[in-house]
Amino acid sequence: MTYLLIYFIAGVVQDFLLTLNWRYIAANKKIPAAVFSFLTTVITMLVLYNILTKLDEQRSLVAIIIYALGIGTGTFLGMLVKKGFEK
Repeated sequence: MTYLLIYFIAGVVQDFLLTLNWRYIAANKKIPAAVFSFLTTVITMLVLYNILTKLDEQRSLVAIIIYALGIGTGTFLGMLVKKGFEK
């Protein structure tokens, strides 16, 4: 059960950073966009590597679904951020 919570939180953090990354790209803010791109990629690769190598077939499917729920939540939270994006 703990691993599902970790995957959910990782999904939230990953897509929160990814959403901010896209918003920084749209705002032409190069340094923050590059930093968030790097962090998003590291989190994504670590989680997927972990799911593929450490879990059995049945638990991997559940972990992927929980991870995807976290990703959706992260997108929502990333879109709520206003600071740094005011025009």
